Amino acid sequence: MNALVAYFSASGTTAKAAKALAKASGADLYEIKPAVPYTSTDLNWMDKRSRSSVEMNDKHSRPALADTDAPVAGYDVIFLGFPIWWYTAPTIINTFLESYDFSGKTIVLFATSGGSGLGKSAAGLRASAPGARIVDGRLLNGRLNADELKTWVSGLKL
Repeated sequence: MNALVAYFSASGTTAKAAKALAKASGADLYEIKPAVPYTSTDLNWMDKRSRSSVEMNDKHSRPALADTDAPVAGYDVIFLGFPIWWYTAPTIINTFLESYDFSGKTIVLFATSGGSGLGKSAAGLRASAPGARIVDGRLLNGRLNADELKTWVSGLKL
């Protein structure tokens, strides 16, 4: 499988999951970085005026990326990881998807979460990647066993 693990991590949790997945699956790794990194104040979901709250309340919000040099063109499968914010993907994931051509590619979502599942993440991202097949993957929380990750990846219908 010719795969890339692309991920956004605001606090480091999703980065750990992405690195474990890339290692277990033999995929390459790419970090999606915001042009302006998120601070702990930005991530305060209990503050309706925090950056993340404002972005997530505006479905048209598209936080800028630090770069647009992800090597997505060379891959058939993209594992796309992110923390769950407000029961869905952060809007920077839409920015990422809208910055490249994913036509004909399969995008497998994975996420980290403190309490919710993938929710409607796939449905919320499909319009941002026309021509791609976006499928729900799974939550990758806690300690990740390399053998379990290999089994999960090999069992995917890609």
